[in-house]
Amino acid sequence: MSQFAIAPSLVASLHYVLADEQGRTLDDSRARQQPLEYLHGHDNLFPALEAALVKRRAGEQLRVTLAPVDTYGERDEALVSASPRSAFPKDQVLQAGQRFQAQGPDGPRTVTVVEVDEAQVAVDANHPLAGETLTYEIEILEVREATRAELAKGHPLPPGTSHTEVEDRKR
Repeated sequence: MSQFAIAPSLVASLHYVLADEQGRTLDDSRARQQPLEYLHGHDNLFPALEAALVKRRAGEQLRVTLAPVDTYGERDEALVSASPRSAFPKDQVLQAGQRFQAQGPDGPRTVTVVEVDEAQVAVDANHPLAGETLTYEIEILEVREATRAELAKGHPLPPGTSHTEVEDRKR
């Protein structure tokens, strides 16, 4: 087991359970049998979550609760809008809850259909978890040095990836 504590430019591997304010499980890395690996200090996680992980070591467990401002932000009702049904292909089946990519002022974004009738389609461009307080139950599995390739790319890579195989994002 590594003696490293989580710090910038180290790779941490962890299992987590993500729950909403009602305690409903939204994601569970152990259930998916896929731990999360991230390169600390390289914008791979929410900054507030990274801050809670600093100096933690393999084997530690912690619970981190994050307010909306520290995750996906507050809900913005201005991001709920209606478009004429004619703006969508006639043969496209649309129903509430459906998600798709739409072009926004800042580039593509995922929107959720909230209501459909013959005349219009209402969509919500808020992230589905906007406005939610989220809780992470975390178990740190490993903390290790990042490879040269991982540092160049800014995130963990498959074992054995050479720095000559990746483009340096810092150039």
